[in-house]
Amino acid sequence: TANVLILREDGTIVAARDKVGRLPVVIGKGDCGFAVSFENFAYQKLGYEDYKELGPGEIVVLTPDSCETMREPLKKKRICSFLWSYYGYPTSTYEGLNVEAMRYINGRIMADNDKENLGELDIDYVGYANQSGKPFARAFIKYTPTWSRSFMPARQTDRNKIAKMKQIPVYDLIKDKNLLFVDDSIVRGTQLRETVEFLYENGAKSVHMRSACPPIMFGCKFLNFSRSTSDMELIARRVIMELEGEEGFNHIKEYSDGSTERGKNLRKTICEKLKFASLDFQSLDGIVKAIGMDKNDLCTYCWDGEE
Repeated sequence: TANVLILREDGTIVAARDKVGRLPVVIGKGDCGFAVSFENFAYQKLGYEDYKELGPGEIVVLTPDSCETMREPLKKKRICSFLWSYYGYPTSTYEGLNVEAMRYINGRIMADNDKENLGELDIDYVGYANQSGKPFARAFIKYTPTWSRSFMPARQTDRNKIAKMKQIPVYDLIKDKNLLFVDDSIVRGTQLRETVEFLYENGAKSVHMRSACPPIMFGCKFLNFSRSTSDMELIARRVIMELEGEEGFNHIKEYSDGSTERGKNLRKTICEKLKFASLDFQSLDGIVKAIGMDKNDLCTYCWDGEE
């Protein structure tokens, strides 16, 4: 299924959202008529205001003066949770929920869950400072104006080069510091390994990592949000295979849960591979709470395999 936008010979536009609403379709209204976009800020910059967001499977016809519904929205919805946790632009709003606002809420939940660990660790700076009580510092800057998203190139060597070229260190905030970073996700682990090496090369004493979403256990088969061609490219999957073989894939839920023995072993092994001083992931319940929607309306396939 896919969203569809059709320009007809008479100048009218047909817009349709996919049948379970995995990705949004938003309509803006302005002095020149209507606009259609995946991201509402795109037309807001041109002076349009939000008019409506299409529901799952909804189809509308747009003229300069009207927005007419051809098919009413369906009830079943499975919008991609990764929109808020990773892919969405901070100014975007999906289903009435702003991306940046969700990420602040997500950080507060993670910091609350991590309070006991933070008390034991001698951390100088963290990436979820508001709730943790530890100061925030931006220890390196990602220079992005001339570079694409690092996961987009087809070749791993190109992805690695782009990721490295983006990083510019702030030495005074790295040298001899114990750092805790919050990353949006841990997919293959290649880029994170290089980031950690980069920090140690610039004098970091220790590097702790927190993932703002649960371990990614399944490659997305609905949307092209990554270049993964096999589930075994995912670092969580590779670690499970090393620890327990294919039998381990029958215990995905335990490996996702950091309180279980399997979950602890997953985190310990990834730490050893990527040279983290410590590692934890946001829970599935935590990220659903941060988004603020009913889990039944969200697609969480990449984390729990539920379609």
